[in-house]
Amino acid sequence: MRPGSETLLPYFKPRGIAVIGASADPEKIGHGVLKNLLHPEFGFRGPIYPVNPKASEILGLPCYPSVLDVPDPLDLAVIVVPSAAAPAVMEDCGRRGVKATIILSGGFRETGPEGAERERQCVEIAARYGMRLMGPNCIGVMDMHTPVNTTFVAGITRPGKIDFVSQSGALCGGILDWAQARGINFSRFLSIGNKADVNEADLMRYLAEDEESRVLAVYVEDVKDGADFLEAARYAAARKPVLILKGGRSQSGQAATASHTGALAGAHAAFAAAAKQSGLIEFHSVESMFNAALALAHQPLLCGDRVAVLTNAGGPAVLAADALESVGLKLAAVSPETRAALRPVLAPDAALNGPVDMLGGADERQYRLALEALLEDSANDGILVILVPTVLNRPAAIVENLVAVLRERRPDKPVLLCLFGEAHVRQAYTVADLGGLPAYRFPEDAAEAFGVIHRRARRLKQDRLAPQPLAGIAPERAQQLLAEARRNGQRALDAAAGRALLEAYGIPMPQDRLATNAEEAAHFAVEIGFPVALKLASPDILHKTEVGGVLLNLTDEQAVRQGWQSIVSRARAARPAAEIRGVQVQPMVVGGQEVILGVKRDPIFGPLVMFGLGGIYVEALADVSFRLAPLSIQDAEEMIDEVRSAKLLAGLRGAPPADRRALLEAILRLSQLAVDCPEIEELDVNPLIVLPAGQGALAVDVRVVLRES
Repeated sequence: MRPGSETLLPYFKPRGIAVIGASADPEKIGHGVLKNLLHPEFGFRGPIYPVNPKASEILGLPCYPSVLDVPDPLDLAVIVVPSAAAPAVMEDCGRRGVKATIILSGGFRETGPEGAERERQCVEIAARYGMRLMGPNCIGVMDMHTPVNTTFVAGITRPGKIDFVSQSGALCGGILDWAQARGINFSRFLSIGNKADVNEADLMRYLAEDEESRVLAVYVEDVKDGADFLEAARYAAARKPVLILKGGRSQSGQAATASHTGALAGAHAAFAAAAKQSGLIEFHSVESMFNAALALAHQPLLCGDRVAVLTNAGGPAVLAADALESVGLKLAAVSPETRAALRPVLAPDAALNGPVDMLGGADERQYRLALEALLEDSANDGILVILVPTVLNRPAAIVENLVAVLRERRPDKPVLLCLFGEAHVRQAYTVADLGGLPAYRFPEDAAEAFGVIHRRARRLKQDRLAPQPLAGIAPERAQQLLAEARRNGQRALDAAAGRALLEAYGIPMPQDRLATNAEEAAHFAVEIGFPVALKLASPDILHKTEVGGVLLNLTDEQAVRQGWQSIVSRARAARPAAEIRGVQVQPMVVGGQEVILGVKRDPIFGPLVMFGLGGIYVEALADVSFRLAPLSIQDAEEMIDEVRSAKLLAGLRGAPPADRRALLEAILRLSQLAVDCPEIEELDVNPLIVLPAGQGALAVDVRVVLRES
C-alpha cells in the first residue's frame, strides 16, 4: 500500500462504525444510513453503534448518548448532525480515537462564509487528532466486498470490478439507480462532497491499488491542487484505467485576455491537458464513461485496430463500420479459412467477407459457431456481435451461447455485444450482465467503447518520456528582462524585450530595426533588403492589426516612408494615450508555414502551452491543442498531430514539408521558458514561420503579458 494510503483504510474496512445523529424516524437521513448498514444481504458485519442522546435503542441496536461512550472496536464515525454541531462532534471523535469521519450533512462552505468557517474548524480538528475527514456535504462510502454502506441512497449493486468516486452526492443516487437497471456493478462507490480533507487525488492513489477492481471512474467539478492531482493521476493511470468526467467544462464569463492563447484557452483546456498528459481517459457524458468502464472491467484490451462485426442485420453493421472508423478503428476482413469454415453452417445467402451477416434467421447455434470461428481468426483483433430481435430468434438463448464461448475459451481479444432493441432483449441483457459480456443498445456505443480500450492499449505500449533539459538557454537573461519591465511598471514587454526574451531561450527571430521616423525606416529597409514588413512598436497596443499597425510586402523606399506615417497616424488616432516607440522594420520571410505558439498561465495547473494554425485566423478557426508545461518530446509531437491543419506541415500539392524538428524544438523551448518565468501571464508567438525541412523556424512576432504584481 502506498505510504499514507493506510489512513483511508477505515472507510472501506472498518472494524466498527458509529452513526452520530442516528434516528428512529424513517424520514431522517440518520435512519437511512443505519438501515443501509443493517441490510440483511449487503449490511456491515461488524459492530454498529447508533449515537443519539434522545434515544436508548434504534432499529434494535442499543443507542449511545455520545461517541465518547461507544465501546471498542471503533474506527469510523458517520456524522449526520446539523452543521453548527459538527465541530463539537468532531472534537469528541478526536478525543475518542476515531480514525476516520464522514460528514454527510450540508450547511458548510457551499452556503457562505459562516458555513466555510465551520468547515475550516472541522478540518483543523481532524488534523490535530490525525483523523481523516470525508465531506462534508456528501453521501459517504459503499464497499461491496467488505461489505459496508454508509450512504442513505436507495439500492446497492452486486460486487463488481468498477470503482466510482464522485464529487457530487446527488449524482451518485441517480447513477446507482441507473447502474442497477443497466447491469453495472461496483467494487467501491463513494462521494466526497466539499473535499475539505479527503479528495479525488487521495482516492485515486488508494483505489489504484484496489485488487478487486479493474477500472476507476471519477466525476469532479473542481481541482484545488493541480500538481497533486497530476501526480495522483499519473500514479493511478499507470496501474489501471482511470476514466474521468469533469463538470463545469463550459466557459461562462471568462475574464478579458490580451492574447490569442488566452482567448482560446477556455475553462476546460488546462484540465483536459492534465488528463491527456497523466493518462486519464476523459469523457463528456456519464453514459459514455460507464459504457467504457464496462468494456475495461470485463474484456481484454484491443491491441490492434481491426474489429470484426458479426450480425444478423445489415443496417446496424453498416452503422457499426462507420462508428468504428470515427474512433480510429477499421472493419476487419475475414480470412479465407474462416469463410470456408462458416459457409456450411450459415444460410446460403449469408455475407462472409466482413461484416459476417448471418441474416435475420440466425439462431443460437449459428451465433456460437460463428463467434468461435472469428475468435480463431488472426485477421481481427476484436469482435463486435450485433443481435437484432426477430420472430425467428431467441435473444436470451443466443447470449447464453455467446457467454458460454467466452467462458470456455477465455480469449485474449475483446468481444462486445450490441443488443439492438429494448423490449424483446431485456432478458438477454440480464444474461449478458451476469456473464460479464458488455452489452450496448446501439452500435455507436459499442464502437466508442472499442475506441477507448484501444486507446488504453496504445497508451500502455508507449514508453512515456520525461521532459529533458535543454541546451543553449539563458534563464538569468530572461529574469533580467522581466525584472526590468516590472521596475518600469510595464504589464507587457516591448518589441525589443520580447525579442531578447525569445533569443534567451534559443527561439530565433528575423533581424529587425526600430525606426523612430519615416526616413530612418526607409534607410533600414534598404539595409535589410526588400520586400520588408512594418510593425507598430508600442507596449500599450498588443493587438497591432486592430489599429492598422502592420504592413507587409513593401517593395521600395517611398512605400516604407508612407507606411511608417500611416501606421503611426492610425495608432495615435485609435489610442491617443498609448506610448508609440516607433515602427519595426523586418525582412519578409518567404515560404514556410505559419503556426502559432502560446502560453497561458492557469491558476490551478500552471503554464498551459498552445499550438495551432497561425496568422490572423487562429481565433476564428480555433484549430489548436494544449499541454501543460513542462513538455516532453511526446507531448510536443501529440500537440502537433492533434490539430486538423497538421497535414499542411507535411506538404500538400507539391509544397515542401515543413521543418518539423525545428517546430518541436520551438515548442519545447517555449515550454521551458514558461516554467522558468512565472512572471509571464500570457505569451503569443504569432506567427512562427516554419520553413522547409532543414531550414528551421522563425518567430516573426511575439507578445508577452506579465502577471500583476
